[in-house]
Parts: sequence; structure tokens; C-alpha cells
Amino acid sequence: MRQVFTTRRTDSLDYMQSMLGQLRTMAEAERCDMLAYLIEMAYVEASDIVRGERPSRLGQHKRNSSA
Repeated sequence: MRQVFTTRRTDSLDYMQSMLGQLRTMAEAERCDMLAYLIEMAYVEASDIVRGERPSRLGQHKRNSSA
């Protein structure tokens, strides 16, 4: 069952990365530089998650907690 979840997750991330690549191309074609940059950052983030170089979630910290 774990393998099915991992495969489905990887497939979803691959799909999102593909869509982000297409959106970036569209933004560049329309000369929307900042939008293209932000989409590129999302593309890189998805790539890092797929490769296991970055967690898919940030740490769960409570707001306003003392250090």
C-alpha cells in the first residue's frame, strides 16, 4: 500500500512540474518576468521534492511560541 501512495505522489508531482514548466513558458512569452520567475521557483521546488532534496512540508511550529 505504501508503494501505491509513493507512486501516486510522484506522479502528481511530476504532473505539477510539467504544468509549471508550461506556465513558465507562457509567462515568458507574454513578457511577465516576475510571474515567470515565481513560477520557475515553484518548478524548482517541485523538482527538489521529487528528488528528495527538500521536504514537502515545512516544520510544524506553533505561532508566537517562545524560543
